[in-house]
Amino acid sequence: MNTPLEHDYAPGCDLYDRFLGSVLFEPYAIDLASRVADLTEGSVLEMACGTGIVTQQLRTRLKPSVALTATDINPGMLDYAQKKLKQLKRIDWRQADIANLTFSDASFNAVLCQFGLMFVPDRNRAVQEMRRVLVNGGMLAVSVWDRMDANPWGVAVHNTIEKLFPDNPPQFFKAPFNFADADVLRTLLNANGFDQITIQPVSMECRSNFARSLAIGMIEGAPILAEIQERGGSSGPIVDAVANAFGQLGGDSPFQTTMQAIVVTARAKGR
Repeated sequence: MNTPLEHDYAPGCDLYDRFLGSVLFEPYAIDLASRVADLTEGSVLEMACGTGIVTQQLRTRLKPSVALTATDINPGMLDYAQKKLKQLKRIDWRQADIANLTFSDASFNAVLCQFGLMFVPDRNRAVQEMRRVLVNGGMLAVSVWDRMDANPWGVAVHNTIEKLFPDNPPQFFKAPFNFADADVLRTLLNANGFDQITIQPVSMECRSNFARSLAIGMIEGAPILAEIQERGGSSGPIVDAVANAFGQLGGDSPFQTTMQAIVVTARAKGR
């Protein structure tokens, strides 16, 4: 069974990027990239780069002397990101599995992963790999979504879809919020060679010009579309229902609510 990271996003990459990128991901990408922007030399690895939202922020903030490698397990996403950011130089694009990296030990001075770790089946192995490719003292910066109830947009879309499929509801929108336990995160990092761990809830505004465009991105630009189609559904009525729920939550135009992620930073302990 494919994980959401492996799912073929290619048909929906543009919808994902246009309608979700600036709303959900870019605000946190700016935050995450700023945490390593003071590097003056060495190399940075980005995992689960998706359509290149964090990649763009990294390359424009990092000094030219800092090498940047952007990876994703999904070739469709990686191809989209590479084409979208073709004007940016000094990015090494690689297809890579977070839990099975092909890079040498101690290859990078910083490793980042935005909203990817919660989708990895073997998180322990993924964190081991992050530590393996970091130099001693290297920085790890990871963001995951906080609980669903801290993200009203997630509650709205999940509950709407559950009502439309009461007997066998699609489960995708539970996945982004299933790694929101600070104690679990801290234990995982401590056990795999990290210290100086900080775990910070970060709240931001979630704003879209139109509730409907956000709904289109959520349904037609995400893996949940496959689950809907497997159940005999089509995207149109689902988009309508989610757009209506978003409108009730935060207005039709503009749509505005809150969102919250957990941002984790740590240092690789010496060996």
